Amino acid sequence: MSFGTLWNRLQGKLTEAMGLWHESHEGSCKEPPPIDKKVIEKTWRLMDQVVRICQHTKLNLKNSPPFILDILPDTYQHLRLICAQECQLGDNEYFRFFVFNLMRKCKSTLHVFKVYREQMYDEFSSGRRSLNKLSLIFSHMLAELKAEFPNGQFIGDRFRITKKDAAEFWRRCFDNRTLVSWKDFRMALNEVHPICSGLEALALKTTIDLTCNDYISNFEFDVFTRLFQPWTSLLRNWQILAVTHPAYVAFLTYDEVKRRLQKFTRKPGSYVFRLSCTRLGQWAVGYVSSDGKIYQTIPQNKSLIQALIDGSREGFYLYPNGRNVNPDLTWALQPLPEGHVKVTPEQYEIYCEMGTTFQLCKICAENDKDIKIEPCGHLLCTPCLLSWQESESGGTCPFCRCEIKGTESIVIDIFEPRKSHSEASSLNPVTQDLIDMGTCDSKSGQGEEKVEVPYTNQLVVPPPLEQAPLPPSARCPLDIAGSSFPVALEASTSSR
Repeated sequence: MSFGTLWNRLQGKLTEAMGLWHESHEGSCKEPPPIDKKVIEKTWRLMDQVVRICQHTKLNLKNSPPFILDILPDTYQHLRLICAQECQLGDNEYFRFFVFNLMRKCKSTLHVFKVYREQMYDEFSSGRRSLNKLSLIFSHMLAELKAEFPNGQFIGDRFRITKKDAAEFWRRCFDNRTLVSWKDFRMALNEVHPICSGLEALALKTTIDLTCNDYISNFEFDVFTRLFQPWTSLLRNWQILAVTHPAYVAFLTYDEVKRRLQKFTRKPGSYVFRLSCTRLGQWAVGYVSSDGKIYQTIPQNKSLIQALIDGSREGFYLYPNGRNVNPDLTWALQPLPEGHVKVTPEQYEIYCEMGTTFQLCKICAENDKDIKIEPCGHLLCTPCLLSWQESESGGTCPFCRCEIKGTESIVIDIFEPRKSHSEASSLNPVTQDLIDMGTCDSKSGQGEEKVEVPYTNQLVVPPPLEQAPLPPSARCPLDIAGSSFPVALEASTSSR
């Protein structure tokens, strides 16, 4: 790609960033004031005003993610949970910045309504586009808040960044801090991944600063590094996918992607991709199928570059944003390094006594483990993982129910006792007899639940579909006795 083309794309990102700056109402977050009861109640009142104005019947908001009339009540519920469990919130740097940013975004939303007035009732107006962007930002903020305060308790230095190299970078540069200023983050990142210009830096900030507050949290960094892995080519991948690729669309919702592709229904293979708003850290690809229908999918267990290459070969992703020229990404594809898991003599002995082996997948008891779930680290085989991910609980680990944020291909280095007489002699006689006779059984041992996982091997199948947004499930009304929280948001929550 020529320098001129890259420059034009960066200018486009700059324009987009400036638009977000204005919609965020002074984009930058200065040092926030101390948090007290008055500040919290003021925040609730601002949230209530936004909910009231978004409930207007003429607005006719669609009940699909990101749905602001769900997001703000959910944010309020989680804030109440936090306030009930955490005693020293005034000293919590992250919480102070979050509340201050939440107030700013509420004011920005009210400002959009004030500027566009009657135009807000037009679904295709600039004002509604701004409201959709702000709804996405509110959605990102809620996801971050729940990640930093799971079950209402601050996670602090126990937050786990998924990718090992990225986690080491954050720990080395920022220790156990939850968020750092964009200026400090940029300087640290530039030491390992040079940023060429101020324009490129601003475009990068637009991508990584999901909450638009001029600070980068460990949550936002985790999302960014999962999207543009591997670490060794992080910024190059970002330039390929988010700066120069014509199919990339920023800050678009599920419905807006469908609308964007509607004009290409007679051109099967047209596609765009965006950040998934329901699964931050993953990509969502929208494409037109051979029958003219529009589908959206979230690639599983592979990088987006690999998914786009596979989709192009199989005829699903051919025309980026309807254009006739599809970028060839094969040159940018890097084989992801396989992690090696070494079986210790102790593990070998234990599994032999159980009548199985360490490397055998404990779900199907047929295939060897070849993939690791991140960040929890549990191992299983690829067919079992793919089958599990199609189930209702497929977003969590089948062993510990931790959220699946990523996967890594692994190779298990099998322990060979005959290579070391000292290691072999340390085993008990029963195990040694099993080794000598070569009868170490590969069946699952007692106490392990055997789960049969169906698996079909098809040559070419369309990408798995992203589930269409579902209406929110019914919830119990909030117990707000004695609270000064306004009525509109209470009613919004109670009606769901």
